Amino acid sequence: MDNLKVVVIGAGIGGLTAGIALQQAGYEVEIYDRVKEMRPVGAGISLWSNGIKVLNRLGLGAKVARIGGIMDHMEYRTKTGELLNDIDLMPLIHEVGQRPYPVARRDLQSMLVEAFLGEVHLDHKCVSVEQDETGVTALFENGHTAQGDLLIAADGLRSVLRSYVLDQDVEPKYVGYVNWNGLVPADEELAAKNTWVIYVGEHKRASMMPVGGDRFYFFFDVPLPKGTPADPEQYKTELKQHFVGWADPVQNLIERFDPNAVARPEIHDLGPIDRFVKGRVALLGDSAHTTCPDMGQGGCQAMEDGLVLTNYLISTNISVEDALKRYEMERTTRANAVVDKARKRAEQIHGKDPEITQQWYKQLATEKPSDVTGAIAKVIMAGPLH
Repeated sequence: MDNLKVVVIGAGIGGLTAGIALQQAGYEVEIYDRVKEMRPVGAGISLWSNGIKVLNRLGLGAKVARIGGIMDHMEYRTKTGELLNDIDLMPLIHEVGQRPYPVARRDLQSMLVEAFLGEVHLDHKCVSVEQDETGVTALFENGHTAQGDLLIAADGLRSVLRSYVLDQDVEPKYVGYVNWNGLVPADEELAAKNTWVIYVGEHKRASMMPVGGDRFYFFFDVPLPKGTPADPEQYKTELKQHFVGWADPVQNLIERFDPNAVARPEIHDLGPIDRFVKGRVALLGDSAHTTCPDMGQGGCQAMEDGLVLTNYLISTNISVEDALKRYEMERTTRANAVVDKARKRAEQIHGKDPEITQQWYKQLATEKPSDVTGAIAKVIMAGPLH
């Protein structure tokens, strides 16, 4: 379909990737976001090979390689530091045909903003949407309106437009744990610079992963009741209590991070929902399928959404609504499977059933590295770019 105008609500990873893909397809694109300034949520993100392949397709492969960390190994260790499993990632890279690149979210967002030709309109909170058979209109809190042939609602976990598409409210679900995350300078005292290391025990995790700029993206996971108070001044004290007796690198990490630069989300997911589309309005990314971060697939799924949606607009010629229906059929199957899988993994890791978590610890020590990389490859290869 030619000469379409697309309105995108949300300038996160999904909205920006979709905007770039649609622009490159020759469409006119306007992107709006409610924030007053671009500040990514969370410090880092593990982009597995399926997400990187989308960026390659958009001509951003060399740029993401520059900002990404080199991750050759994955290590699981007990809380006291004994090696459970050392997984060489090269077999995975060869199987799927692309290296993963963990990145700092700010670096990724800056790269995407730069690749989008035109202004990202900030301080525009979309409050409602109207459509008829000829087009769609977004209405903003500040009185602005934006018209287009279709609208992409990439407005995240707390999406305003999801209720419009579904004709009902669907609440995000707390999955039972809190995640502290941030960036620290990479240092061999903490972990090998080409290795993602994960310490596990007591239903908790402490992890470091290489990103560009000679830094580690780190996170701590602790199962806690929803609504546990958060105070950056207490982060170090709390984490020292939660991780008392854990290995020296974990203690060193707690000493080194800057608490004022740490994000501390309560982890929620959303879905699976059976509808991503209503007429000319399509949900994309977290607004449709927020996943637990336990598989590193949230950002990757949003990127896949943008590419698949663009492909259907280019390649099918019946109507906008028809193209969006095809997008919905493909993406509900793919993304909902990831939501389910990531939630099961979150529960397995974080002690929802303590017996299952204990079995997982035992499995980590005996599992063949090829079984681990094989499972990751299966998720990657189920995406649109094999």
